[in-house]
Amino acid sequence: MPTQDSPIDAPNQQPSGDHSHSWTLAFGKACGVLLQAIVNGLALTRISPNALTFIGLVINTGAALLFGFANSQNYVRMFLYAGLVIIGAGIFDMVDGRVARQTQQVTVFGAFFDSVIDRYSDVVLFFGLLVFYGRGNRLFYLGLTAFVMVTSLMVSYTRARAEALIGKCKVGFMERPERVVLIILGALFMRWDAMAPVLWVLAALSTITVIHRITYTYDQTKHLPALKPGEPMPSPNRHI
Repeated sequence: MPTQDSPIDAPNQQPSGDHSHSWTLAFGKACGVLLQAIVNGLALTRISPNALTFIGLVINTGAALLFGFANSQNYVRMFLYAGLVIIGAGIFDMVDGRVARQTQQVTVFGAFFDSVIDRYSDVVLFFGLLVFYGRGNRLFYLGLTAFVMVTSLMVSYTRARAEALIGKCKVGFMERPERVVLIILGALFMRWDAMAPVLWVLAALSTITVIHRITYTYDQTKHLPALKPGEPMPSPNRHI
C-alpha cells in the first residue's frame, strides 16, 4: 500500500498557485483568440493598416473631447466614458501591425506613419486634459499636464534620435503602452481624483526615462571621435 509520500500520489498533488496560473493562461489565450478573430475580420476587408492607425487617432480625439467637455458636475461620468473610448482606440493600435503582416502590407512608411500618429494620439489626450484643468482653473495641474505632455514626447524623441546614431536605445520603462494604461486608470477611477496621482507618476517616470536614455547614449558615443564640420553622422548600423 503506498504511503502518503509515495510517487504514485505525486501526479495528483498540484503546487499552490497552479489554479491561478492556469486561469491566467486561459484568459491570455482567450484574449489572443479574440484579438486574432478581429484581425482576421479586418484582413478580409483588405482595409489599409494605415487607415486603422488613423482611425485609432480619431477615436482618441473623441476621448480628448470628453476630457475637454468635462466639468465639475459631470467629470466622473465623462472621464469614465473617455477611459472606455481610449480602450477602444487601443484595439486599433494593437491590430494595425498584425493586419499589415497578415495581409502582407508591411512597409517602411507604415512604420513611420504609425509612429507619427502615436505621437498625435499622445498629444491629443493631454490636450483634452489641459482644457479640463484650464476650464476648472486648476492652474497647477494645467502646468503639470503640459509638463507631462512634453516629457512624453521627449521619451519618444530621445529614442528615435539615439537610434539614428547608435542603432538601438530601448532603455527606460515609460513607453507609450505604459502611458496609455496609466491614463486609462486615471480616467476610469476619476471618482477618487485618480488622474492627479497618475500625472505625478507620468511626470516622474517619463523624466527618469529621458535622463536614462540621454546617459545611455552618452556612454555609447563618448568613445567615438568628434565630428568635423560638415561630416555626416555615423551610420546606425556601424558597430560601436
